[in-house]
Amino acid sequence: MTEDLYKQKRSLELGWQYEYNQHGKYTLNMVDIDEKIRSIITQIKAEEFKVADRENKISESAAQVSVAT
Repeated sequence: MTEDLYKQKRSLELGWQYEYNQHGKYTLNMVDIDEKIRSIITQIKAEEFKVADRENKISESAAQVSVAT
């Protein structure tokens, strides 16, 4: 999931760069692209938090298991 988000972000960044190279200044379309990039960054952070939280829960639960002797 995060890989797809990173690909979308990179694609938007390339679109932003193309727009800048084409017009030579900051355009309204670039504002829209910036907003989309910020939204994707927020999604990436949320997804990475979910993954880290899941990994923490797994490692915590594994630490609680004890072997009876």
